[in-house]
Amino acid sequence: MKKTASFLLISALVLSRVAMAGEPVKPGDFAPDFSLKSVKGETVSLSAGETKGYIVVFYSNVCPMAVKYEQRIVELNNEFAPKGYPVVAVNSNDKDVAPGDSYDEMKKLAKKKGYKFEYVYDETQEVARKYGATNTPHVYVLSRNDGQLKVEYAGAVDNNPDDAAKADKKYVADAVNALLSGKSVPVTNSKAVGCAIKWKKA
Repeated sequence: MKKTASFLLISALVLSRVAMAGEPVKPGDFAPDFSLKSVKGETVSLSAGETKGYIVVFYSNVCPMAVKYEQRIVELNNEFAPKGYPVVAVNSNDKDVAPGDSYDEMKKLAKKKGYKFEYVYDETQEVARKYGATNTPHVYVLSRNDGQLKVEYAGAVDNNPDDAAKADKKYVADAVNALLSGKSVPVTNSKAVGCAIKWKKA
């Protein structure tokens, strides 16, 4: 009986750890690293950079909400990449469910729009699952701490998808500016609003 109880306890602990390992990352957690192919044909790895951090955006070529935020994402990279917080856009949509988000279509769009930020392909969807990304766009602000990347903010770009000029909560910009000033991030979490990530069919 004691052996059975011990086995059940150990099993419960193992399952608990597995469940925790599969939970979405949240502010205060260390961010999973990744190595993904970019539209330039190069491998992009967060740990290989010498930045102060990153603005990681789960993105889509064709999601209407992502399209609305495209220029704002471009502007975030233009403003913060020179200060050490570049944008890395990650496309995790399954190409069979969303053909417009295939790697070839990503390359075409990046060339057409002249994206200056890294645009990478999460073909296996492993990175989206590790982060717990649910929508496009879904943004994570990461800061480098003692060689590791810490999640400082997760959620939406701002609070007005339809009109950037009317957004009075610029979550991502405020988070990065706070980090650059050595201050605490004012809002660490918000609801990501956009198209659901297109998962592979079973």
